[in-house]
Amino acid sequence: MYCIIQNDGTKLIGKIIESNPREVSFKTTDGRDIIVPQYIIKSISEVKTDDFNINGEYVGKDNFCTRYFLTTNGLPLEKGKNYTQWNLFGPDFQFSVSDHLGMGVMTSWIGIPIIGTIKYSNKINDYVHYAVGGLIGTGAWAAPEFGGALPFASITFGTGKSNVSLSGGYGAIWNNGSTSGRSIVSIAGMSKIGKKISLIFDSFIMLPGATKPYYNYGYLYTNNQPGFAIFVTGFRLHQTETSAFQFGFGGVMADNELLPVPIPMAQWFRSF
Repeated sequence: MYCIIQNDGTKLIGKIIESNPREVSFKTTDGRDIIVPQYIIKSISEVKTDDFNINGEYVGKDNFCTRYFLTTNGLPLEKGKNYTQWNLFGPDFQFSVSDHLGMGVMTSWIGIPIIGTIKYSNKINDYVHYAVGGLIGTGAWAAPEFGGALPFASITFGTGKSNVSLSGGYGAIWNNGSTSGRSIVSIAGMSKIGKKISLIFDSFIMLPGATKPYYNYGYLYTNNQPGFAIFVTGFRLHQTETSAFQFGFGGVMADNELLPVPIPMAQWFRSF
């Protein structure tokens, strides 16, 4: 099965019967026999099984399936599928160096902080992928002495259209010579429920830290480090194979209380 995209954006799905330098003889999935002149063809690409839904309808690729709202997963960013994620707080640029290695940079609209990302992805089989990577950032021009790093690993079960991911890492922060850190885990997933809509769940969970004793004016105190978590649920609207919009609401879990976040998360994806 192949997908022919014409110069005007028209998309044809089916089988190539014959191809020569002048034209392509094509049989579409709805049974039509079409002769397509080569000069109006923009691209021809192979269609994989998971590009169809359970009803046999072509739903296309999700070029942004490596991301949820907050976290990434074990799926690779295919070579040439660079994209930008525009957030309310700032932009996030992701570049595919190869079919297994991706790099990126994210920041706010005022350039504080600036965070670099790197991720290596591979697969155990067609339905299990893993990734290792990291984030490292600085307070940039406003606070160059402040910085942080987050090495992580992820494993993803499923495909780019329906998957569940488990991730874990260690977040470290330094400021003026002092450092601190905490273990971080995440559970996330997505499911494409139609040609244009995916449901998405994401989480960012900072585990409780060890209790640290300290002295102050001769008295012994303990410094508790409680856990903290962010949960986001929403949907992604697949406008085209090169653009999407997602929207969701989040909640914060702290001190055994779940508090809603009144500001929604709105994100725009664009391939380049």
